[in-house]
Amino acid sequence: MEVGIPKGTRDFLPIEVARRKWMFGIIEEVFKVYGYVPIETPVLENLSTLTGKYGEEGDRLLFKVLNNGDYLNKADDQAYQNKDSNKFTPSIAKRGMRYDLTVPFARYVVMHRNDISLPFKRYQIQPVWRADRPQKGRYQEFYQCDVDVVGSKSLSYEAELIQIYDDVFAALGIPVIIRINHRQLLSGIAGFAGIGEQWIDMTMAIDKLDKIGEEGVRKEMGERNIPAAAQDIIFNLLKHKDIASLRAAVTEDPAVAGSLEEMERVFNFLDGLTLKNKVQFDITLARGLGYYTGCIFEVTAVDAEMGSLGGGGRYDNLTGVFGWPDVPGVGVSFGAERIYDVLEAKGLFPAHVQAGPKVLIAAFDDASHQYAFKCVSQIRQAGIAADLYPEPGKLKKQFKYATDIGSTYIAIAGETEASKGTLNLKHLQSGEQEELTIEAIIAKLK
Repeated sequence: MEVGIPKGTRDFLPIEVARRKWMFGIIEEVFKVYGYVPIETPVLENLSTLTGKYGEEGDRLLFKVLNNGDYLNKADDQAYQNKDSNKFTPSIAKRGMRYDLTVPFARYVVMHRNDISLPFKRYQIQPVWRADRPQKGRYQEFYQCDVDVVGSKSLSYEAELIQIYDDVFAALGIPVIIRINHRQLLSGIAGFAGIGEQWIDMTMAIDKLDKIGEEGVRKEMGERNIPAAAQDIIFNLLKHKDIASLRAAVTEDPAVAGSLEEMERVFNFLDGLTLKNKVQFDITLARGLGYYTGCIFEVTAVDAEMGSLGGGGRYDNLTGVFGWPDVPGVGVSFGAERIYDVLEAKGLFPAHVQAGPKVLIAAFDDASHQYAFKCVSQIRQAGIAADLYPEPGKLKKQFKYATDIGSTYIAIAGETEASKGTLNLKHLQSGEQEELTIEAIIAKLK
């Protein structure tokens, strides 16, 4: 049997898990500071919950789960004979693995409307799955860290989410650019170019601008039957780098004017505040997910070759498809896997983040091993991570083990130490060593 794991997934070593927990802890603490509370949703959702919410490309990336039992018993034979997967798949799969945390959150809000108070501010840190092509920084199984608020149209929440991005990345030590745009601005640009009914097609093409460039986007627009003249108008507008110049270019368009006013109000909330990272308007920011209706966000690292580290936006009627219309919402997500990769590549994980115990106790012989067992128990009772090498004997082997598991200290127990109630405590990196009582070791390690 060939041993392996599915493509786009990863195993994590103990040190990697420890570092991820530290990273998640930083993010979670910022969420809490801003008054958000945690929830969790199931890995599996009904496909009816997931489909139609992410656009045509998102729907293709959904992982479907076969029905229980004899799933072919109720299969659509005609669809199978016609090789029509769009009709055949629903007949054998009613569930899917969540694609993101936002759509399940909208479903959650509707189902628990009597248990929550609006505005409802939640955060969620859980894995999601996408049948995407694996590449650097992109996986088929990955964690998202989402923070959302539903039940208010206040643009102060857009500004608050920018602050959350700013605080988290500052705490992690990753300089970023937080970009902002507006979905209705994109709709207005399409209308201004005379292709209002094709604005989704235009948006999906523009969303790939940073990957395939203007020529590639123009080619895709052509394939979506967007005329060349309209493309010229669109790309002329996309060259504007600030809100004022864009307003001057399309003064008569009310949809554009309204979206620009909303973004200006967000910037006004932030005016006078000290932010650690750059926030900028970016007209080319598209965000392909179909449920966004207002301001949209994306975060990229300043000095790391990595894709988006986070993104999100306003969705003012996502709950409507689940039976509770007109519940506004806005939220952003942190791409945990990419953030981890940047932290690792730049060596930004603190030295104190470790997987192994704080101290490993090594013993020379059986008698001192029994003494060491009592010592390790006492250290553990003080709430300090400690371990005991299972066999007494050669110290070289025990030292190597302590280093391999990531222990900070090794404490040596021999006949002399046992008679005095002490241990020889050695820092594995600095080599500093001193003989201390168990009480003194506990005080030092704490």
